[in-house]
Amino acid sequence: ARSTSSTTRSPRSSARPTADAVQTLLNLLAGVSLLVWGTHIVRTGILRLYGGDLRRILRRSVARNRFAAFAAGIGVTGLIQSSTATALIVAAFAGQGLVTTASALAVMLGADVGTSIVTVVLSFDLSWLAPLLIFCGVVLFLARQSTPVGRFGRILIGLGLILFALQWIRVAAQPIVSAAGVKVLFASLTGDVLLDVLVAALVTILCYSSLAVVLLVAALAQLGVIGPPVALGLVLGANLGSGILGMLSTLRSPPEARRVTLGNFLFKLIGCVLAIPTLPYVESWMAGLAIDPASEVVAFHLIFNVVLALLFIFWTEQIGRVAERLLPDKPP
Repeated sequence: ARSTSSTTRSPRSSARPTADAVQTLLNLLAGVSLLVWGTHIVRTGILRLYGGDLRRILRRSVARNRFAAFAAGIGVTGLIQSSTATALIVAAFAGQGLVTTASALAVMLGADVGTSIVTVVLSFDLSWLAPLLIFCGVVLFLARQSTPVGRFGRILIGLGLILFALQWIRVAAQPIVSAAGVKVLFASLTGDVLLDVLVAALVTILCYSSLAVVLLVAALAQLGVIGPPVALGLVLGANLGSGILGMLSTLRSPPEARRVTLGNFLFKLIGCVLAIPTLPYVESWMAGLAIDPASEVVAFHLIFNVVLALLFIFWTEQIGRVAERLLPDKPP
């Protein structure tokens, strides 16, 4: 009887690790989905509440000079937390003939720096702030749903969900850190930068947010799931995927609008080509800074976009002409 009972219990005990693994994977996917949804809520909420003012700021800044356009790109993207949304706004201006391609590209350089600054801010340990933001946001949204105050509460809910999702990802990924098979899997990716870039670009397109992908990479690097070489390659892929995402979002737009996203993609492509050979030196330099892995990821993301802005802020007209040659006007 004892032997029979032991044999009957063995399938249950063997099935338990499988169920735990599935539950861990679902928890991690739920955290990633909540992170993407939080960024979507903040982006759409700010555009609905302040979209008209932000568009007017962009139009006035672009009409001045490239540096004003660059600063406007940083400020607007810092608010809406999406360089893709900024690209759609500026591309619409270019499609209507309100701005030139070169001026719009200066805005996009600022937009990439703006989303990098937002990534740095959200990478701090603000888990204590998440419950407060969600509570205040729900109260405002339910009390005055159809008013600007209620829409502002929706934005607070999105910010709280972003912070809560980052905390959830850290907790859900803890069992993965101790799994030997997962460590071997990520260790096999180390050194294959092109594969890392491709994977991150695809994930960015699927998530519709490079911000969410970079924050996810920072969380996994902090837990030790991925090493610095893989993390830096994934950051480059997230930036490249953001450029591809902008192009996909304007496929049905006129050529004047598509030139903006094409030029922004060329910025990111050239930057990735130049940055890949320097990754070993960047990794060793960051190792000497004695900062945690998550800070390395967000710092590299910020440095990459700042360097791109410094390199191309005076070359927007040349890149604009290349985009005009690749996407000429439609014949009358």
